[in-house]
Amino acid sequence: MRPTGSPDPDSTGDADRFSRQLALPGFDAATQARLAAARVLVIGAGGLGSAVLPMLASMGVGVIGVVDDDRVETSNLHRQTVHSQADVGLAKVVSAAATLRSLAPTAEVIEHRVRLDSANALGIARGYDLLVDGSDNFATRYLANDVAALLGIPLVWGAVSQFSGQAGCVVPGSPDYRDLFPVPPSPGAVPSCADGGVFPAVCAIVGGILVGEAVKLIGGLGTPLVGRVMLVDALAGTADEVRYARDPDRAPITGLIDYDAFCGLLAADELVTPRALFDELRSATPPRLVDVREPAEVARAALAGATLVPLARLEATAGTTLPLARDEDIVVICHHGVRSRSAASTLRALGFTRVRELAGGIDAWAVDVDLEMRRY
Repeated sequence: MRPTGSPDPDSTGDADRFSRQLALPGFDAATQARLAAARVLVIGAGGLGSAVLPMLASMGVGVIGVVDDDRVETSNLHRQTVHSQADVGLAKVVSAAATLRSLAPTAEVIEHRVRLDSANALGIARGYDLLVDGSDNFATRYLANDVAALLGIPLVWGAVSQFSGQAGCVVPGSPDYRDLFPVPPSPGAVPSCADGGVFPAVCAIVGGILVGEAVKLIGGLGTPLVGRVMLVDALAGTADEVRYARDPDRAPITGLIDYDAFCGLLAADELVTPRALFDELRSATPPRLVDVREPAEVARAALAGATLVPLARLEATAGTTLPLARDEDIVVICHHGVRSRSAASTLRALGFTRVRELAGGIDAWAVDVDLEMRRY
């Protein structure tokens, strides 16, 4: 059944709109109708989502859901082209939805302004036929995989890091993300876009692959990347393929789990949220703040009174010259929470007994506490 607002391309001017794809071998009016009837949930409106969302809308997908809890910031704009300078500060789902509606007025765009997690994922995804995962963290990738398995729907997934990217897809009963990566990498082993950088072109390349896989699955075209992963190196200009199979001894997916714990993220007592830290800093016994960023970063945005100890110095000195007491209450700060994890681990190994991390780093502080703080 065609969703509300998604017209029959044979009975409207949309026949002209889609004429170039309808001219493709094997891509006919029935294929276009399947796109119009499809309900696709895209996880993430960042670098990959910016490549995926406009193309799905422009090709005629009838219902597109967007799930993201972040806001647009200036540092996104070099690669997240679904947003513009005028959108800085807006919720990404709001900005992305506006772009999609301008590109494809007949599409139905559903905004899910939440962080996908074990509590809400099944309820959100249950209304869709296919998931496209363009998230930027391993916990969400495993979550998306398990949701697709439990609901019996296909999943197309991608990831980017610096100049390289990966893409693959899963259908019910096929090998999936857990067969490819049975164990997640150690926290901090893969740098975030903020810490390691990201080449905008690789987002476009991998995002285009994701759209192609989604359309192939919806339209019954070609050979999807099932049991295969495409590896792209934009710097070297190469593309390779890795094949993988189902692990017959793997435990079945029977429900959703704590994906932060599975990926080795910190326990609640090792983290402090920005709002909780704000209250603690106003108390009679505030914690010692240790900022492990570089001086140039601190010049852009900083918390008053923090002690600057760049991560490289901390690791090189092994704590021997640090102006810190091993029994004082310490909160470690970095940009997004990656370097603070390494620093806190180092401090704990050196015998510091009361070490926590600012969840989400100073960027989260700017979002949740100090809206006037510069974000970078």
